[in-house]
Amino acid sequence: MVAVTTRESHFKGRVLDRAAVQNGERVLDLACGTGTLALEVLERAPGARVTGMDGDPEILERARDKADKAGAEADFDEGVSTDLPYADESFDVLLSTLFFHHLSDEAKRATADEIARVVRPGGRVAVADWGRPHDPLMRAAFLPVQLLDGFANTGGNLAGALPGILAGAGLDHVEVSDRIRSPLGTIEVVTARRR
Repeated sequence: MVAVTTRESHFKGRVLDRAAVQNGERVLDLACGTGTLALEVLERAPGARVTGMDGDPEILERARDKADKAGAEADFDEGVSTDLPYADESFDVLLSTLFFHHLSDEAKRATADEIARVVRPGGRVAVADWGRPHDPLMRAAFLPVQLLDGFANTGGNLAGALPGILAGAGLDHVEVSDRIRSPLGTIEVVTARRR
């Protein structure tokens, strides 16, 4: 369902294009779900060291099973985005897809602070999530997402606030690199670097 309603392969491909992960780099897939993006990182850069993190232990088991079946080496950790279980400057690249819109505004800011903490200076961030609609049609298409995930949590996304939240955490060169139309609204790919 997600693949059809969000053009998942397209926007995840854009996230990976923008992140440009290299062999040897340490990568965190924040809110990794079943590990699809983490495994795609390893397809593009088999020598990368990939960690997926999610708050749902059952979904992490699915991610581990998927990685085992694919013969891929990735770690999958349980944790929450507002208190990441990693040391400062642990990762070269941080990725996240369709996660921020689930968070309250306060949790969005706390998560951005944690991202800035765990990414090394010069490291890269690439996030895809719902963003400012292209037009009235995309605004109307987004309504089911708001009904499901809450108007308070999704309001900032609708206003295009995510780049400002990441910049407010001290990330540099924050920009919306892609705006993608989907059946449920506009998805923005936001890129940044750690100072």
